Amino acid sequence: MKDLLELMKTRRSVRKYKPDMIPQDVLNRIIIAGTYSATGRNLQSPIIIAVTNKEMRDKISEMNRKIGGWAEGFDPFYGAPVILIVLADKSCPTYIYDGSLVMGNLMLAAHNEGVGSCWIHRAKEEFESEEGKEILRSLGIEGEYEGIGHCALGYTEGEYPEGHERKDNWVYYIK
Repeated sequence: MKDLLELMKTRRSVRKYKPDMIPQDVLNRIIIAGTYSATGRNLQSPIIIAVTNKEMRDKISEMNRKIGGWAEGFDPFYGAPVILIVLADKSCPTYIYDGSLVMGNLMLAAHNEGVGSCWIHRAKEEFESEEGKEILRSLGIEGEYEGIGHCALGYTEGEYPEGHERKDNWVYYIK
């Protein structure tokens, strides 16, 4: 396992993926990392929907494209073959924070496995729609869940993105 701080410093958002599917054992390790995220009062409000079915992946991509207002044919998931959708139970007061921590763990775990990732927004709007609610019902998911984000996963096509310098006024100390 790589040094955690080094993983944090080198992880970047990938926006071009090879079509190669991630092996199930690798995907499982990434997902498990998401389930070990800190959650408020350990209520574990988030859930993860792992989408590896191309037809469903493309359907969700099209929903996302329409919400984002992009031209037909644009893929807001940048060709990633796997989408992990994080939703969280709205009855938990920390659900947005909990789901955000899951997203962070997923992306760091992916980087550790040599898998590219990118946080894609608009999951909230997708799963507020009737089409999104039907997807949840088809999986037997009941309750009031809000989409937090999509974690696009795949092997990077081309060069891995370079990092940016950190701003000077990132941290203030009170001593």
